[in-house]
Amino acid sequence: MAGFIVSFIIGIILIVLGVVQYRGNISSLHSYHRNRVSKEDVKPMGKLVGIGTLIIGIGLCLSGIFNAVAIIVEIQTFSVVGMILLGVSLTVGIIINFYAIIKYNKGLF
Repeated sequence: MAGFIVSFIIGIILIVLGVVQYRGNISSLHSYHRNRVSKEDVKPMGKLVGIGTLIIGIGLCLSGIFNAVAIIVEIQTFSVVGMILLGVSLTVGIIINFYAIIKYNKGLF
């Protein structure tokens, strides 16, 4: 029962973090990645990382909502749809974040 609440709350936190990053504040990233980004690339990198984080947060919120609906109406199809949405959003969000880090840091390491 509490699983969908935790998922939803973490999703909201990630959405807020994504908005902050999208506005150009990349202070939540590891210092190694922040230090390797040039001043003019901070905003574009923040936008990409913010979009990736937003996608993950939205996926978590939707997953929590679908799981709550599955519990209320007792139809497990909603839970399966929520897990699929979560998997897709995690995959897409992580790919976007890695792309931004590789593009603006000239590599992961």
